[in-house]
Amino acid sequence: MWVTESLWFEIAVVSIIYALGNILMGHFEERTNKIRRVGKYLLTIIVVCLISVYFGRLVAMIVLSLFIFPLLYIHAYYLPIKKGINGWTGEPKSKYYEFRNWNKDIFSNK
Repeated sequence: MWVTESLWFEIAVVSIIYALGNILMGHFEERTNKIRRVGKYLLTIIVVCLISVYFGRLVAMIVLSLFIFPLLYIHAYYLPIKKGINGWTGEPKSKYYEFRNWNKDIFSNK
């Protein structure tokens, strides 16, 4: 009935992670180029699938799960302590936009 021994399992896992990330945290990427966002997703799928093919699914899922550590470091330490930005809400917006090198005038007609 359910076969999880193909690469579609890895693709599904990465896609679910990205879908949840975009639903819950997508508003922080409002000014990021769409091509860059799609490229990041495709690169992640390719890397996870290649690791799965050459080293096995367990190694691929471990590598994927290890990305929680940089996420925690950036959001719990680097942004709040080093930059003065709340790592979970992105406030104050002016500092967050400056950190991302985005134009702070979001209503400009460019």
